[in-house]
Amino acid sequence: MYASMWSYPWDLLDCGLEKSLDEMKENGLTGVSMITSYHAGRFLCIRSPKRKIYFPEDGVIYYPSDLTRFRGLKIQPKKGAFIQEHPDFWDRLFSAAAERDMTVSGWTVCLHNTRIGMAYPDVCVRNAYGDTVYYNQCPSNPDARAYMAALLDDLLSCLPLYAVELESMNFMGHAHEFHHEKDGIGLTALQDFLFSLCFCPSCAERAKKEGLDILPAQRQVRAWLDEICAGTMKGSDREFLASGIEYFRDSPAVYEYLKWRSTVVTSLMKEVHQVTSGRTRLFFLSLLANTSSWLFGVDLSSISAECEGIVMCSYDCDENQTRRDIRGFEGKLAPGTKLMVGMRCFTPEYADGDAFARKVRVSLEEKADGFNFYNYGLIPESRLSWIRNSLKA
Repeated sequence: MYASMWSYPWDLLDCGLEKSLDEMKENGLTGVSMITSYHAGRFLCIRSPKRKIYFPEDGVIYYPSDLTRFRGLKIQPKKGAFIQEHPDFWDRLFSAAAERDMTVSGWTVCLHNTRIGMAYPDVCVRNAYGDTVYYNQCPSNPDARAYMAALLDDLLSCLPLYAVELESMNFMGHAHEFHHEKDGIGLTALQDFLFSLCFCPSCAERAKKEGLDILPAQRQVRAWLDEICAGTMKGSDREFLASGIEYFRDSPAVYEYLKWRSTVVTSLMKEVHQVTSGRTRLFFLSLLANTSSWLFGVDLSSISAECEGIVMCSYDCDENQTRRDIRGFEGKLAPGTKLMVGMRCFTPEYADGDAFARKVRVSLEEKADGFNFYNYGLIPESRLSWIRNSLKA
């Protein structure tokens, strides 16, 4: 069974690469999922004996590319200082993992890159007012799509990865912990969703080629944004979240736009799957379950035909919700597609190891094909025993 741990390279080096893999192996993990392209952040380094806070570079790659496969493309990657300072990291990781019969997968952040957004603002999502959302490149944009295909081709030409786990290969929400976000009215789920919708020129052009004019939808959404800011917009989050896009059935232009929106992400997955097919396993990482992934323009049923597996992140919920979420995939995935469950080994998300174990047990009862656990360097060593005890039970 696939049981991989999401990890950062600086943590493994700080703690000792071989020692880190030994701990993972001893606690039931069969692999490590290492970042290959990642965003900025501020991380509390619980395990590191050398530091307690780490600020990774924004939007850089962490593997030894010579960048030649990006020639001629508008968007250019940036090699991070980490891989330049530690050029032998991946050779050491593959060697140590092989000695322990562990897999190495590439955890790849895709269209969530503020460095790229600031350098190439015209490839980003734009809301109904035309405001640029710098942290999210638009899945409709041809340059963003070309960059994603080149990135995966380059990655697999450099590294013999067991799997590539794609994070943020989709539209994103409005609220996403950007630097010092300010919101003086407290956006509801419905309002946040409306602010996240993209009406950039690439979306308009792509939709027009496919027979849909999205400008009426943009005008309607813009009017709703005005109502939100004026404090006059009505709407129930409970009804909105329960109904899905059917909530917008009485607004035909928006309804048709939302149906079209999910085809953009699926078509991008088809393009990148053509690049990776036969070279590795492609896993789509979804922060939302099948019943709510539409919020990010994601149709996991159709995407499952364009990858080898889905990783459903089961965050901020108990085991009963996890059971419902897994059952939401019944009969919905393409034949042969694996379903993995992503879990954080965090408190207060889990009061203790027993609460964690209940979710693992439910996932196995519901025939999940594997797990990804988060995150080696962010949790105390004792939390690794949660994984071991849960998988044994």
